[in-house]
Amino acid sequence: MLTIKDIAEKAGVSRGTVDRVIHDRGNVAEEKRRKVLQIVEDSGFRPNEFASLIATNKIHSIFCIIPQYFPGDVWEITAGGLTDAGKKVESFGVRVEIVTYDQYSIESFREACDSVLAHGPSGVVVAPMFRAGTLRFVRELSARGIPYVYIDTKLDDDGYLEFFGLPMYESGYLGADILTQRCRAGINTVLNVRIKRDKDMLSDPTMLRRAGFMDYIKEHLPQCTVRDVWINPNDEDEIARVMDGEFESLPENQRNLIMFNSRVHLVASYLKKRGLTGCNVVGYDMLRSNLRALKDGTVSFIIAQHSDLQAANAVRTLAEYLAFRRPVARKDHYSQMDILNKHNCDYYTL
Repeated sequence: MLTIKDIAEKAGVSRGTVDRVIHDRGNVAEEKRRKVLQIVEDSGFRPNEFASLIATNKIHSIFCIIPQYFPGDVWEITAGGLTDAGKKVESFGVRVEIVTYDQYSIESFREACDSVLAHGPSGVVVAPMFRAGTLRFVRELSARGIPYVYIDTKLDDDGYLEFFGLPMYESGYLGADILTQRCRAGINTVLNVRIKRDKDMLSDPTMLRRAGFMDYIKEHLPQCTVRDVWINPNDEDEIARVMDGEFESLPENQRNLIMFNSRVHLVASYLKKRGLTGCNVVGYDMLRSNLRALKDGTVSFIIAQHSDLQAANAVRTLAEYLAFRRPVARKDHYSQMDILNKHNCDYYTL
């Protein structure tokens, strides 16, 4: 955390001079005053905010609860945003910790939440996968007066401080429009490829996105059948068996597929191995593997977002709320929905 001593050394003045400038007590040469204020502002503070930090000398802790991540997946990108923001808010006297859980296990999620509560956090950033478990957790946070922020998706409770992510329902509605535009006249079948999650089906993070998609189909293409296809993301052989079974009965002009999570690259991998071309495929999120599938034409469109920036903004605004009691500008921060295809994906940076 930045201290009066740090500023004094950088400005080449005494600590007493810094103290007088910070608290606006006068009797400081204008050149020294400007130098001190510039250092404070360059560190991300306003003078009155820095004075408040010096007076309280309090360290705040933000715990971020997200699914376990692996190289190349969307949660690795999210974790990168959390980590980068954590480094920047250290000067606010804010410490950021990442706690992960197995997104296929409600027990793992509960353990992560219990661990965070045991540490007595100042604030929490949470990516909810399990609705009931998350609601139980955030109610306990509210009872303890601990502010919390949702990222990626949000639940329908009123207690959260802020949310950063795509508008989920609208992103599903958009996905349906993109998928069906090129073949609207003759479309009668869509495969909704879904991930097998926890055994009790308690985890359903794309529920709102799926609802938006289905409402679009009902409104614009009532003759179209949407078939759920369940795959195990960790078993390529099973994916091949399941998809082979679907494609046996699927005419070539009805190979329309969508995945509402970030793993459309699994479908792309299957299509490439089978040499299946000309399929109409829409997915979400800008993983490198998804972008490669866009470039080679296996995937038609990706609806993308910067999950790293969403996570970083969540940490930053929560840190400013804790350290400075800055009021939140608005509750819901919806990110733009970027539509990528093979012609523009080169210009979308990770």
